[in-house]
Amino acid sequence: MDELIGRLAFKAGIDSAVAEKTIGIVLGFLRNEGPSDKVQALIDQIPGAEAAIAASSSSGGLSRLMGGGLMAVGTRLMALGLGMNEIQNVARELFRFGRDKIGADQMGEIIKGTPGLSQFA
Repeated sequence: MDELIGRLAFKAGIDSAVAEKTIGIVLGFLRNEGPSDKVQALIDQIPGAEAAIAASSSSGGLSRLMGGGLMAVGTRLMALGLGMNEIQNVARELFRFGRDKIGADQMGEIIKGTPGLSQFA
């Protein structure tokens, strides 16, 4: 997890705490919306991912009010102070990291199998 946090913080120009929260939000979204077996394979390759997902999902009623899907993820990331450019940079870096961990084919299946995600690939 530290490797991924460092990469996101550097590439997106955000601090480490925001990077960690961002990872939890995005991985939680992928778990809920993407192809579960492929997403779980990715999560299993990132030590600390489960804890980050759990921490990001305990944000209380606000996330439930926003519903689900990509728009809710965007809203949650913007609430952390990220703009569209940073969100795009984070997504691209997460996809690169995912390709390194589980391969381009499996990461491609996650991107294709998750509604709205291909626009960030």
